[in-house]
Amino acid sequence: MKTTKNMAVALIAIVFGMLLNFNVFAQKDATYGAKITEQGATEATQLTGMMKDKKTLTVKLKGKIIQTCKKKGCWMEMDLGNGQKMRVKFKDYEFFVPKDESAHGKVAVIEGIATKETTDVATLKHYAQDAGKSKAEIEKITQPKEELTFEASGVIIKDMK
Repeated sequence: MKTTKNMAVALIAIVFGMLLNFNVFAQKDATYGAKITEQGATEATQLTGMMKDKKTLTVKLKGKIIQTCKKKGCWMEMDLGNGQKMRVKFKDYEFFVPKDESAHGKVAVIEGIATKETTDVATLKHYAQDAGKSKAEIEKITQPKEELTFEASGVIIKDMK
């Protein structure tokens, strides 16, 4: 009888431990802004083709984070493939992502609005300062840039510890 109780207690402890581990592992993803899910996310590398003649597109994307703003975490850059990247800002400046390098190289899911726009020289220089670029690198910025940008209402960064 005692052995059966011991086995039952051990089994309960094992199941409880497994549930705790599952919860710990399940919470590795970090969410910022509006609560979103991964369902229906398109690979960021497909965005350029999806935009074609559109100026804006409401979309959910999944892609790799290249870098984040080192001053506040108020923007991040996502890899679009083929050497292209896209700056992601956050809706109404309501939330930020990690400003250290802990998110670099991680996969993110973002939901919001992609836009084709021209970024002026002053803003490009500001972003370069935020990214920690040298004075010489910043001074090389002399032309506005046509680019895809994104305003995210929600972000999930995968596998954050």
